[in-house]
Amino acid sequence: LSSPWRALLQRALDANAHLKHSTFFQLATVGGGGRPANRTVVFRGFQEHSDKIQINTDARSNKIGEIKEWPLGEICWYFTDSWEQFRISGIIDVMDGSSPDPAKLQQRERAWFASSVKSRLQCLGPSPGVPVANDDHVKDVHIDPSAGPVDAYCLLTLDPEKG
Repeated sequence: LSSPWRALLQRALDANAHLKHSTFFQLATVGGGGRPANRTVVFRGFQEHSDKIQINTDARSNKIGEIKEWPLGEICWYFTDSWEQFRISGIIDVMDGSSPDPAKLQQRERAWFASSVKSRLQCLGPSPGVPVANDDHVKDVHIDPSAGPVDAYCLLTLDPEKG
């Protein structure tokens, strides 16, 4: 049974679906030294049979270590056409290739294959946070669409707090 806010969020997603940026939201976490860390991420759907929000990311990014150390997070999602804002707090689970849980590894693989090839290619580029002068590095990168997740691919799920 899903939470009452989920129906409202789904209605906002549907109403704003014509806007590419409607799937972008801000994810705030606790960064190094206890300082706030905020970044824009892309909504990748809800985990099956739950209200957990899925986010693809690069395991090489700083946020992975920060989240593993302090797994609390909050998303802030603003829909420009309907003027709605959602703030959802919860615990973030990091699912990378080192997970000992077979169910989490399967979930990570399902999310990988649900992503576009273009999205998957981002995990083969330069490490996040490294300045890139141009797109030349992308031209020579190829990925087998039938191959499973690369090491740099990480799935995050935010499990919303109840209440």
